Amino acid sequence: MVGVTGTLVASVLSQRLLGRVQSEQFERQQQLTEAQWRREQQVGELNRRRDGYMQVNASFRRYRTHLVNFLWIVHKEAVTPDARELVEEARRDHHSVFAEAQLIASAAVLAELDEMTAALSEVYRRTMCLEEGNPDPDGSFDDLRTDFARLWERWERMRDVMRADIGAGDVPYGQPAIGPQQLPSPG
Repeated sequence: MVGVTGTLVASVLSQRLLGRVQSEQFERQQQLTEAQWRREQQVGELNRRRDGYMQVNASFRRYRTHLVNFLWIVHKEAVTPDARELVEEARRDHHSVFAEAQLIASAAVLAELDEMTAALSEVYRRTMCLEEGNPDPDGSFDDLRTDFARLWERWERMRDVMRADIGAGDVPYGQPAIGPQQLPSPG
């Protein structure tokens, strides 16, 4: 009787133990799957921000370059409709790319983008006033050239904030930009 009872109890206990082991394995697998999904989401977000930052960086550079070239054309008194259209096209492109960046940028990057856009818009306004023959009191050609130098410094600061935001700033050589401090490991 004891032998039969022991055999029956052993099978019940082994079924319960097997069920518990399978439940724990399932839970671990769920945790691993969730961690992997979170990691993929974070990597995807990082890639979207990186791509957006590259676009906005290129757009700012293009706009600034066309605007400074236009300033030189104004200085030489050789403004043409084509020259003006190049600036306007770069400006429209900048506005479009900036609008996209506003949706993906971190708060720190967005603050830099807003400041840079405001500064660039002011230089644009001052350049157009000079071209129209109605310059600001401090809106001479030389004053505007100084403004462009300040824009370059501001752009470098903005670029550094963007790089830091995606983990590319101040990362020691040989260490990945995406590390355990930014993304959880999938295990």
